[in-house]
Amino acid sequence: MSLRNPYGDFEITDPQAMRALAHPVRLAALSYLQKNGPATATQLSEHVGASPSVTSWHLRHLADFGLVIDVPPPTGSDRRQRWWNAVARGFRYEMPDTPEGAVAGRLLRAEMMNQALETAQRWLAETEPTLEPEWSRLAGSANTRLELTAAEAEELEAAIEQLIAPYVGRRDAGRTPEGARPVRFIRLSLPEATDPEAGS
Repeated sequence: MSLRNPYGDFEITDPQAMRALAHPVRLAALSYLQKNGPATATQLSEHVGASPSVTSWHLRHLADFGLVIDVPPPTGSDRRQRWWNAVARGFRYEMPDTPEGAVAGRLLRAEMMNQALETAQRWLAETEPTLEPEWSRLAGSANTRLELTAAEAEELEAAIEQLIAPYVGRRDAGRTPEGARPVRFIRLSLPEATDPEAGS
């Protein structure tokens, strides 16, 4: 497994794909498929805020960039329906170094952050009040300011990913221990602007 991609994520390098995925319906559809597995456009439409026909159009757009694929329908389901699945459990990208690419990367970053914040708000309203005390105690957040060089920031991010990697995908490998439950880690790394007053 790559040290830069320890989860086996789909790596997006095409700015057009980044721009396409920055659409809220497409990103929500891909996120649902990555979490829940195959679904039809009709099933997805309930979760992405679009009609089945609009959802189907967005899925075909994602397929154009290799992010989702057609899969055989599950046993016993209507074989006339088109089923879709994500090609990987997750995706990642690096900010392109061209002006056009950077615009696409920022659009995708903004939508990813918007959906992450919505996920956290939904968790606070719907899930947190139902947690057992031991799980409520373990849920948390941190807001820590560090002084890092660019190389150190990259090294820290890689170390965090290597630490989490053994836990990612172990359900698929049949290695989930008894008593385990899904836990979502949302990480936001926000480099701050250089402070001209610093050190003066």
